[in-house]
Amino acid sequence: MRIAVFCSSSPTIDKKYVDLAYELGQGIAQSSNELVTGGGHISMMGAVSRGARDKGGKTVGVIPQALVDIEFADHDNDELHVVETMGQRKHMITDISDAFITLPGGAGTLEEFFEIWVGHYLKFHTKPVVILDPFEIYAPLHQLIVHLEEEKFIKPGMREIVQWTTNVADALKACGA
Repeated sequence: MRIAVFCSSSPTIDKKYVDLAYELGQGIAQSSNELVTGGGHISMMGAVSRGARDKGGKTVGVIPQALVDIEFADHDNDELHVVETMGQRKHMITDISDAFITLPGGAGTLEEFFEIWVGHYLKFHTKPVVILDPFEIYAPLHQLIVHLEEEKFIKPGMREIVQWTTNVADALKACGA
């Protein structure tokens, strides 16, 4: 199984988030799964790949040429797919992955999460959508989603697609790994 991980590439975040990503990468490899990322080598994105590789796991990166050009690419990936646009990157990650885990991150991470979640709801895929959030970064988002459902902006059943977890073992189990 290939598990895609959406996460931060910010170099200014607290080390605990980078450590979480590394631990998840190790868990993915130890459960005999492959990791798919956005192909970068810094911050959480790099850490999740290093964690997987340190445990003998296979890593697959998908990165736009513009990010390769600014030396953002993780050339240690077993496979590194270079595409032209962010849209192509997201499309390829969706196609080649069997499950999705979202770690703490910013606007880009959230954008990827929302696209995968809505895609599942609209039946473009039926792959697991998981959030791994031991530090409750997304607690306000979780509350907002519940509120949006109460106000009828989110249809019944949509909220249940997302599996909220607080540790690596539960996140992997939610993926079916």
